[in-house]
Amino acid sequence: MNLEKVIFGFFIVLAMTLNFGFFLGEIDNINHHHVYELYAAIIVSLIATVLKFGDRTQLGAILLSTSLAADLQLITAAIIWAALEGSMEVKNMTVYIVSLSGGALMANFVSVILLISETITQRR
Repeated sequence: MNLEKVIFGFFIVLAMTLNFGFFLGEIDNINHHHVYELYAAIIVSLIATVLKFGDRTQLGAILLSTSLAADLQLITAAIIWAALEGSMEVKNMTVYIVSLSGGALMANFVSVILLISETITQRR
């Protein structure tokens, strides 16, 4: 078993599950989406992105691009939340914050599907 691939796969799947945990709930109810879960999703997603830098294959480039797309959307959601914190606008902007997280979730989902397909096609 390759420990590097285990750690790589762990962070990709953890990024997706944390993002899914934040995304789940009523889209317009701020009480269903915790800010610390969003920040945890961002941190783990950034770690997963850094781990993808070493892969020089075509699939590695696609994995990196999906990770960068997820990072961009999650960071944008966090910036919107932070800029509006304390104001009544956060409740109105929850839909946009959660929608950005949903887009990042789709990018994470593509990363996991690509990782699974790569694992299935590898020969010993």
